Amino acid sequence: MRNAIATVLLGLAMLLPVGAVQAQDGPLRIEITDGVIEPLPFAVPDFIAESPAAAQYSADIARVIAEDLVGSGLFREIPKVAYISPYTDFDAAVNFTDWKAINAQALITGSVSLSGNRITVRFRAYDVFAGQELGSGLQLSGTTDGWRRIGHKVADTIYSRLTGESGYFDSRVVFVSETGPKDDRKKRLAIMDYDGANVQYLTNSASIVLAPRFSPTGDRVLYTSYESGFPQIHVLDVGRVQRRILSAGNGSMSFAPRFAPNGHTIVYSQSAGGNTDLFSMDINSGNPQRLTSAPSIETAPSFSPDGSQLVFESDRSGTSQLYVMPVSGGEAKRISFGQGRYGTPVWSPRGDYIAFTKQNAGRFHIGVMRTDGSEERLLTASFLDEGPTWSPNGRVIMFTRETQGASGQARLYSVDISGRNLKPVKTPDGASDPSWSPLQN
Repeated sequence: MRNAIATVLLGLAMLLPVGAVQAQDGPLRIEITDGVIEPLPFAVPDFIAESPAAAQYSADIARVIAEDLVGSGLFREIPKVAYISPYTDFDAAVNFTDWKAINAQALITGSVSLSGNRITVRFRAYDVFAGQELGSGLQLSGTTDGWRRIGHKVADTIYSRLTGESGYFDSRVVFVSETGPKDDRKKRLAIMDYDGANVQYLTNSASIVLAPRFSPTGDRVLYTSYESGFPQIHVLDVGRVQRRILSAGNGSMSFAPRFAPNGHTIVYSQSAGGNTDLFSMDINSGNPQRLTSAPSIETAPSFSPDGSQLVFESDRSGTSQLYVMPVSGGEAKRISFGQGRYGTPVWSPRGDYIAFTKQNAGRFHIGVMRTDGSEERLLTASFLDEGPTWSPNGRVIMFTRETQGASGQARLYSVDISGRNLKPVKTPDGASDPSWSPLQN
């Protein structure tokens, strides 16, 4: 008798080099780096509505769950027309025979109840071929206007139980929304759910904004604004949509900011006197500290997850390459040695990879490499791909892709770190400079 978990883990394991899969006392953890798998088939009937008022929420939440799982590229939904037996009672015993007959290896069931503006969702996941529940059933509650978040949380739980790694669906993305012709592009900050739903605008389009970056807790955003006529760093409280300037003018330009894992320190580039160096700053005191002093351009810094190191781009070797150095400054080690130019490095939240933009032979690529520069792998290729950002679980990379020509437009795309499942991300208008939040609380 087959087991649904074993099936998906075996499929994932086929992607890996020997030794990358380890069976231990705890859950099996899989790191996908290459290859193609057959998506695991699952069924998710509309959840049971405990009252007529809950009917639409029941169907909509089940849709969000299905779309999250299918969108990951690891799962395939079995259409409802194939179902043999109806799903009408959340507490009734599951007829596994009927689900086996349509080759559903995982089954997700649930119910939805309403009390005023409060919504409660109960759900279970089953390994169909083993004929048993995957873990115990759970219950989530919230307000009715947060029903999509509940759906994402359910999907994260199912994803985790079927793959052995954390999910990424209950997260948000801050980005630059772009409208207007290419020679007069209007830009403003916007925030949305990871799948493009619930778009909200955080700034107007009166001045150019660039490179928004989430704080480790997802409650603040750093970005660069040209409101004063030259680039300065701002920090914005997402909940209250209040902002303040972090960098003073003094004839210098500051840009490319990013939070440290502690949430209190930022690192950024500052240009003055014809030179561009890296600085850090405590955002409470505002005191800057110089980290580099080379006669070259140092920019696009990103912290390692433990906060001990920085990766950044520099042209000190004559072309733009990637370097790693201690967070306090000091000697930097070059890690990129392939053909072309490298930029916008971002450390994976897992700490195992660095994503980057590469320009070579007239094409742009999003790629990943180990933190020592080994195992470089290009995931995309186009006229212009740039600015990668990692999903909270380190599985997926989102980036900007721009088409060429006078009518070219920037859009957001995502791709699995294996190079599979390349797809556009829905946004109302043009979009660039994405930054992925951690999972929401």
